[in-house]
Amino acid sequence: MNNVKEKAIMFGKAQCSAWVASAVDFGITLILTSLAGVWYGYSTFIGAVCGGITNCGINYRWVFHATGMKKKYMAMRYLFVWIGSIVLNTFGTWQLTELSGVNYIISKTIVAAFVAVFWNYHLQRTFVFRANHANE
Repeated sequence: MNNVKEKAIMFGKAQCSAWVASAVDFGITLILTSLAGVWYGYSTFIGAVCGGITNCGINYRWVFHATGMKKKYMAMRYLFVWIGSIVLNTFGTWQLTELSGVNYIISKTIVAAFVAVFWNYHLQRTFVFRANHANE
């Protein structure tokens, strides 16, 4: 039972980290699109980059307690997952917006939720920061 509790706590912490990163991501996206007039596709990409940097830092120290991992290898793994996340978020937002005609913020919210749970969390837990969780 303790293992289930630990996994639930880790998932909750990862989602809190994702929310903070999403606030950075969405904030930058909105500022660039609404105030600076940048096309939503570009601002989605830039926001995703900034959110990813935020997420990596929080996950490294607080969620997965990976401070003992070699940063070089963790960074390479994170980069792989992060590139996938940026591609999924950017093109997913663009496709959903163009195909459905809904506002890009609605599309971005839907896509971000799916990517956060089904791509980011899963791969960060099992691939990026796995060295710290060999007992799972």
